[in-house]
Amino acid sequence: MNDIVEELRTALFQVWHRRWIALGVAWAVCLLGWLVVALIPNSYESKARIYVEVDDVLSEQLGMAGDGREEIMKVRQTLVSTKNLKKVISSTKLGQDITEASQMDVAVADLAERVKVTSQQDNLFEIVATVGKRNLSDAENAVLARNVVQKLLDIFREDHISGNRADINSAIAELDDQLEERKQELESAEERRLAFESQYPELIGGSATLSTKIQQARTELRDIDADLAAATSVLAQMNAQLESTPRTIVGGQNAVGPRAALFQAQSQLAELRARGLKDGHPDVASSLKQIELLQKQVQASGPNDAGGTPNPAYSSLLAIRADRQANVESLQARRAALQSQVASLMASQASEPEVAAEANRISRDYEVLRNNYEKRLQDREELRTRGNVVDETSQYKFDLIDPPVVPQKPAAPNRPLLLLGVLIVGVGAGAGAAYALGQLKSGFATPQKLERAFDLPVIGSISLTISEAAQALKRRRLKQFAGASAGLVGVFVILLAIEVVSVATVA
Repeated sequence: MNDIVEELRTALFQVWHRRWIALGVAWAVCLLGWLVVALIPNSYESKARIYVEVDDVLSEQLGMAGDGREEIMKVRQTLVSTKNLKKVISSTKLGQDITEASQMDVAVADLAERVKVTSQQDNLFEIVATVGKRNLSDAENAVLARNVVQKLLDIFREDHISGNRADINSAIAELDDQLEERKQELESAEERRLAFESQYPELIGGSATLSTKIQQARTELRDIDADLAAATSVLAQMNAQLESTPRTIVGGQNAVGPRAALFQAQSQLAELRARGLKDGHPDVASSLKQIELLQKQVQASGPNDAGGTPNPAYSSLLAIRADRQANVESLQARRAALQSQVASLMASQASEPEVAAEANRISRDYEVLRNNYEKRLQDREELRTRGNVVDETSQYKFDLIDPPVVPQKPAAPNRPLLLLGVLIVGVGAGAGAAYALGQLKSGFATPQKLERAFDLPVIGSISLTISEAAQALKRRRLKQFAGASAGLVGVFVILLAIEVVSVATVA
């Protein structure tokens, strides 16, 4: 550890002893380095973000559309293709001094390194162009960077967004040919289907339709059975009610005959029972005997007894029963018809499997051909509609998220950092030069180094004594050294301020 400290002290002594040499070398290196930094042109970066959604109209209409990944890769490749870069160079200041093909190749290679297209997402792209030409000012370089990005966007729009009417017309013609073929096939299939349906009307639509018809008939038959059961129950109740309703009404002061007497006796009996009297009561028993005698008289008198008036309730019940009877008969007839239909359909399904299979094939082929024809017809109409609008026929939907702008600050180089780096390198070079010269001298900075060099003991060392005049001269030279060192730092500060001001006023 002591050896390291001693070597460090020796190095510092040698540098300080030759400080003017170190300062001179530092000045020379810094001035040269700052000059080189000043000659480095500023590079300005302009960028834009675009969203590209693949919408390949022709591929979609012809049924060949993919997932769009190939088209996305194509966008990334064609944006910075040699052809597009040549267009950019020719239409901007990058190509103003190019007269030969070799110069154009060099310019294209250089621009290809300065233009980057990165995919931030599957459909989101960022275009970045960095421009820094020595023969142009900072403002011109900034505008040129923006123009390069804008020209790339314009070329992309012209190549992929403007649509191609010739391709649209060709696709429509191809669809017309396909439609004519599909039309002939569809007409033939329709003729076969009509001939088959005329021979086997119960198999219209195929065996699947036949099964559906059987299922529908069975469902309807179950519903009719339920309705018939309900209607039969209602008819039975109506018959019971009709049997308990008299055909004529007897009663009143002028009523005569056994039927009127029977009606009065029944009314009295009902009144007695309404009061809670039982059959064992004398009045109830007397009324029952009277009713029995009167009933015998009514039976003996026959049905032509005119002892009463027609009962309107009985007539109404007769009409209602006739309506219920007609409903029951209608449901029975419908039930019989459905049973016959189900039996016929099941017989057709069971006895003619080959015919059912043929019905399935004919129906399936017809539906496939009809769907294909309608799809092609719809595709053709959509192509015709889109062909009238240029933007709608494009392969890509283009959306400019962030347009390119003129950059206000250079992207490179980082001059403040470079200036500081040159200052550090200059000071280091000066110190290194002073130390190297110290190593070349034959003197020794400390007694210990002298003792190690000759392997002899050092008896002592003599201190340097200088006069007052020499001390004054030493102080004056120290002030001069401090001023020269401060001047070097001051130049660095001035250059740094100039750089900040020039960057702020580039636009």
